[in-house]
Amino acid sequence: MPVSTDMLEGGVAVITMSSAASKNTFSTTHFTPLLTNLEMVMANPSCRAVVITGTGDFFSSGGNIDDFSDAIDNGDIGQKVQEMTGRLHPLLLKIRTSEKIFVCAMNGSAAGGGLGLALSCDYRVCSHEAKIPSAFFRLGLSPDGGMTWLLPRLVGNQIARKFFFNSEVWSAEQALEYGAVDELTNSEQLIPRSIEVAREWGKWSLNSRKGTKQLLDASTSTFFETQLQFEQSLMVASSQTKDFVEGVRSFKNRVDPVFNISEEE
Repeated sequence: MPVSTDMLEGGVAVITMSSAASKNTFSTTHFTPLLTNLEMVMANPSCRAVVITGTGDFFSSGGNIDDFSDAIDNGDIGQKVQEMTGRLHPLLLKIRTSEKIFVCAMNGSAAGGGLGLALSCDYRVCSHEAKIPSAFFRLGLSPDGGMTWLLPRLVGNQIARKFFFNSEVWSAEQALEYGAVDELTNSEQLIPRSIEVAREWGKWSLNSRKGTKQLLDASTSTFFETQLQFEQSLMVASSQTKDFVEGVRSFKNRVDPVFNISEEE
């Protein structure tokens, strides 16, 4: 099975790519099951947070060079890249706009679209053995997978620029120093720690999670006045939910809040 999903207590789903899927994530054989599993947990109202991880030396290696070579020989490379990005990019957008919390458990190297998948998550726990290569320029390509939007927001524009133009390969320690990942851990603690973060971040109300993700992504591309209006509209909407009633009640009673799994409850 190229991709599997385990549902855990606390509304956390763990999606694991097999070694073969981690090495060749964006072939149809492997990407379709990944997309199916992700869409399944995103549609599950009892799921609050998702951990995505790989197996072996790779988290996700991106596109397969042999597939690119065959497409060049067949004269349909443009169509192939169009189809590949046409599947990947909508998925990344769904992750960024979902009310679920996404945690990347980066067990190994992430490159190409696989790095875009990692960066699109809300939090990245990284193994000490992982590496992050900038592979695009060596292939004569410009970046995809949302990397020119996601990476500068994490590490700054100039560090991202040097990453691409110097064709750098970051160690896990460098990625942490620059801000591309959030913490490092050993391989034994990678999944337990990622699940811990997922549970902690996923415990908040649906409106807090979704609204804050939307606001933070919008904050670097809108004027302050527009951002204030966006904040106001989401604040007014979330103030009229059962979760806000629970938040006020728990605050007054000095107890931890217990928020609904979904806004329908």
